[in-house]
Amino acid sequence: MSRNTEFDAIIVGGGHNGLAAAAYLSKAGLKVLLLEKLEQPGGAAVSAQAFDGVDARLSRYSYLVSLLPQQVIDDLGLHIRLARRRYSSYTPDPHDGTKALLIDNGDASATAASFAAVGAADGEFQAFADFYTGCRKLTEALWPTMTSPLPTRSEARNLAARAGAGQAWDAITERPIGDTIAAELRHDLVRGVVLTDALIGTFARAGDEDLQQNICFLYHLVGGGTGDWDVPVGGMGAVSGELERAAREAGATILTSADVTAVRPGGEVRYRHNGAEHTAAASWILANVAPVVLDRLRGSDAASGAPTQAPPATKNPNHLREGAQVKVNLLLTRLPRLLDRTVSPEAAFGGTFHINETWSQLDAAYLAAAAGTIPDPLPCEIYCHSLTDPSILSPELQAAGAQTLTVFGLHVPDRLITAENNDQRRAELQAAVLKSLNSVLAEPIEELLLSGPDGRPCIETKTTLDIERAVGMPRGNIFHGGLDWPFVEDDAPLDTPAQRWGVATDDPRILLCGSGARRGGAVSAIGGHNAAMAVLESGRPDTGRASRG
Repeated sequence: MSRNTEFDAIIVGGGHNGLAAAAYLSKAGLKVLLLEKLEQPGGAAVSAQAFDGVDARLSRYSYLVSLLPQQVIDDLGLHIRLARRRYSSYTPDPHDGTKALLIDNGDASATAASFAAVGAADGEFQAFADFYTGCRKLTEALWPTMTSPLPTRSEARNLAARAGAGQAWDAITERPIGDTIAAELRHDLVRGVVLTDALIGTFARAGDEDLQQNICFLYHLVGGGTGDWDVPVGGMGAVSGELERAAREAGATILTSADVTAVRPGGEVRYRHNGAEHTAAASWILANVAPVVLDRLRGSDAASGAPTQAPPATKNPNHLREGAQVKVNLLLTRLPRLLDRTVSPEAAFGGTFHINETWSQLDAAYLAAAAGTIPDPLPCEIYCHSLTDPSILSPELQAAGAQTLTVFGLHVPDRLITAENNDQRRAELQAAVLKSLNSVLAEPIEELLLSGPDGRPCIETKTTLDIERAVGMPRGNIFHGGLDWPFVEDDAPLDTPAQRWGVATDDPRILLCGSGARRGGAVSAIGGHNAAMAVLESGRPDTGRASRG
């Protein structure tokens, strides 16, 4: 077994957060080693040619950007273009597909008319607008804290109060978000449009008392302070590619196909690379893997791989939460026709296309899944990357009018999936997604699927187990576990830089730097930024210095 020279920091996992941490620490003069198990860095934030012989690079797992701070882009000199979508969402009435709610960010009067068209009562549009105005006051107050040391609950509440967002604070942090939605809105479809932001990737009901749905809701609205979700030009791989470039140019050593097998006390990491076993040591270990994966690495005997009784990295049961979605990527010859003839397909698919996501349908779907069955109809959301950014398609596909669709099916908890039934469930879930889509389209989506050179239709479906196997997200949880509030309780310990930045584990030399860190989740680089700030604030554990030389 070879032993590498000591590093200042070793980063376990080369997802976008690990790359961000490597870039920050290397720019500060630290000697950094990043170890990535897969053949390329980027983790879930990558673009891939999903269909053999078809020149389309899809954002295979993650697909939109909201939480990536401009500060990180500027600090690291990233050349990233994010395209704003004009339309927020389009939601057909499941009882009459010729009617739909189109929320147009560029035309408030058209949006108000759309509310009336689906039968929303007088005042519903204004109530909807007022609700989000209050939310925005809160998110604009909280957003700057995401890349600063953690505020306490009282400090965050005071920020909200000074911004005139006291009512929104109470609605989002003190009681189930479903109570507020039900009190302020009346229309089943309108309520559902709001509720979806509380459920994406989270298996919860609107009224759950643990407020996990509220935290999910806040994270979906807090990005940039505005809650806008943008399309990364060039695909998600363009984002991780820029982070990789910044890290390498700053001097970080990045090893791919490097499978970490153990993380040991004292800053030792063992890994396999090029068919050999290696050991490296560092002052700091930054874990850009899910907390339960870190627990597994710390609990393995470095020599035999046998489990030991190492303490859990975080002791946070929230990190054990299951994922709750199915992901389907499709490549179409063209956009499908709609039952609603008043809206063009380009407008409908230009934002988030909600299908079977009314308030009552979402609750019925939760109850069905909790009882062990796949919801019927399955609530789904569609994103069409290629409408906003056709560069992910070859010139030939662009000229032919081809379009990509990414479908995110809600309320598919990991408990429905096992290693034994995964293939069957994948087929069942794909059929459920297509059935749900077809319920609001004027033609079968299957007839529009582009075929590859081998004659196979261009569609791929990823269950929670598929996602876990591909990119290491336990139970397919896209947040590496349940989300946490972007603040801590007033009595929480904030004695160390790691605690203050929300990246601490029980080992002072091991920090979380991925989505499992507090304020992690989604493509944001916030976990990587905050872990790097904790290291630089701390200095080396043995010498107190933060950089070499």
